[in-house]
Amino acid sequence: MVRSLKERLRARFNVSVAETGLHDVHDRAELTAALVASDGQRAETVVGQINHFVDENGRALVVRRTREEH
Repeated sequence: MVRSLKERLRARFNVSVAETGLHDVHDRAELTAALVASDGQRAETVVGQINHFVDENGRALVVRRTREEH
C-alpha cells in the first residue's frame, strides 16, 4: 500500500515522495513529500490537493501532519 500511494502521489502531483521513518514498525509508515513551486500560493494549493487526495484515498489513516517551509 505504501509503494502504491507514493507512486500515485508522484504521478499525480509531480512531487518527490520518500518513506522517511517508522521502518521497523509493521503497520505504520512515515512519508515525506517535497515540492518546489514558483510561489507560495502554488505550493499551498498543491499541499492542500495532496492532503485531500490522501484523506479521500480511504486506505490510510493519517495520524499526524507536519510542515516545514524554507
